[in-house]
Amino acid sequence: MPSVTLTIDRQTVTVPAGTTILDAAKKVGVVIPTLCQFPGVSSPGSCRVCLVEVQGARTLQPSCVSTVAEGMVVRTNTKSARDSRRLSVELLLANHPWDCNACVRNGECELQALAQDMGITEVRFPYTKEKVPVDTSTPALIRDMNKCILCRRCVAVCQEVQGVGSLAPRARGFDTVIGTGSGDELGEAVCVQCGQCSAVCPVGAIYEKDAIEAVWAALDDPTKHVVVQTAPAIRAALGECFGCKPGTVVTGKMVAALRRLGFDKVFDTNFTADLTIIEEGYELLRRLKKALVDKDAGVSLPMFTSCSPGWINYMEYFYPKLLPNLSTCKSPQQMFGALAKTYYAKKAGVDPKDIVVVSVMPCTAKKYECVRPEMNGSGFQDVDYVLTTRELGQLIKEGGIDFLSLPDEEQDIPMGMSTGAADIFANTGGVMEAALRTVYEVVTGRELPTDGLHVVPVQGLEGLKEASLTFSECVPEWSFLEGVTAKVAVAHGLSNAHKVCERVASGEGGYHFIEVMCCPGGCIGGGGQPRSTTDEVRKARIAAIYHEDEGRPLRKSHTNPAVTEIYEEFLGEPGGHTSHKLLHTHYHSK
Repeated sequence: MPSVTLTIDRQTVTVPAGTTILDAAKKVGVVIPTLCQFPGVSSPGSCRVCLVEVQGARTLQPSCVSTVAEGMVVRTNTKSARDSRRLSVELLLANHPWDCNACVRNGECELQALAQDMGITEVRFPYTKEKVPVDTSTPALIRDMNKCILCRRCVAVCQEVQGVGSLAPRARGFDTVIGTGSGDELGEAVCVQCGQCSAVCPVGAIYEKDAIEAVWAALDDPTKHVVVQTAPAIRAALGECFGCKPGTVVTGKMVAALRRLGFDKVFDTNFTADLTIIEEGYELLRRLKKALVDKDAGVSLPMFTSCSPGWINYMEYFYPKLLPNLSTCKSPQQMFGALAKTYYAKKAGVDPKDIVVVSVMPCTAKKYECVRPEMNGSGFQDVDYVLTTRELGQLIKEGGIDFLSLPDEEQDIPMGMSTGAADIFANTGGVMEAALRTVYEVVTGRELPTDGLHVVPVQGLEGLKEASLTFSECVPEWSFLEGVTAKVAVAHGLSNAHKVCERVASGEGGYHFIEVMCCPGGCIGGGGQPRSTTDEVRKARIAAIYHEDEGRPLRKSHTNPAVTEIYEEFLGEPGGHTSHKLLHTHYHSK
């Protein structure tokens, strides 16, 4: 690619042709403020906060959408540029409520930060915006359009990254609003509840529905036995709420903090992630047997993973004909809830009606998942409340806990024991890798070497990845797989899920097993994770999760002794009657 040399604030810089002025300025340490621009999605250049002077241009140029040219001379800090940017921010503030102290984004609001950086302490223009009702129609997300600054980040991520298109600008000029196509509430729209809009919103216009007060109420109730489960992705992101670098693993401090908050037991979703691999792995093998041995033309292959509730919602809305291809396994969160109120309740001698199950998840869609009518295998609502990573950070702060000074503590047994295979559920490709570790050993009866556990082709941030595994020297039970090459695929982000679904629907690909994660990067990039999640942040969190896996004494789900024990004591066999009742479900077209 040809290079372009230009001058920015008297500094010479050479960058590839097509680079924006905004990105070129970063190369020489010049920070140009912006609100509508966000890495990974297109910028509309709508906020006009990034205006700069370009020699020879008649007007100031938006640096986020203006590309460099050979010999260009740019000034970012002239009086004209500073005054224009300040005016843009003042105009945004004139249409924005000044209730910062009571706002969910107080202290981490990008508009607030810009106003502070620009020294804006008063606004010259009156507030004239008409107040509109807050949209609380979904279990997962709240939209307060009184605070919307029309930056269109939510629109870009919903349309470009997720390919759902729930949100779009409506009307024009001063009448412009961001909403659903028909103007209805989000709960009436085709929305998968993934929360990526809330992850990129720079202000308090979209955020998760808060469960903190409900969790405090449960913890304060002496008649309730409150247990908590923490998803694999939390341990590599929670530290960011307390100033740690992305990718800092804080598992032990997280456990200690949860105990100090008053939870009766601190368990781990990793336990049921291991269990999911057993249930899902045997489900796949049985489908393959029906197809290859019984020659059942009606068996639904390839089989899709079913751990991600945003992905399940997407299938129900956009690909209902492929619903039979979904694994019938519930997600690890929901498996945990069902077992907490049956298996654990019996072992602990606690009446299940008195057990409150709290989940800590990187995902806003988990809030929706836990209230689905299918999720009551225990006879109760299996999971009572879901906190995002951000909410747990807030809960710890409200509890007056000095997080970084805490000692490292271990999860409680039995539902806190897990393997490295469960850790990597956090990453795109992780469920597939964990499944292949177990399926290979079950089918061949041979142990994989430690240096052969990683399935490199399914790792990383490429949107759609493929790999294959040829079985040889199989044990008698699975001899029908002798010489069979299983082809697998991994997709993350729903726009990539769309691509793989189209291949399957058209009969292409020849896949046997497909992992899909709703959010970019998988759960480590979930809509409930600390802001802001860029690819560099995703890579740091992914590396931390793989490091966790590599440091574990047990790294394959079927080697978890607590999983072995639950089958011996309670479940019987994978896919058996009890497992089917508690751990499996079916989904329906929307």
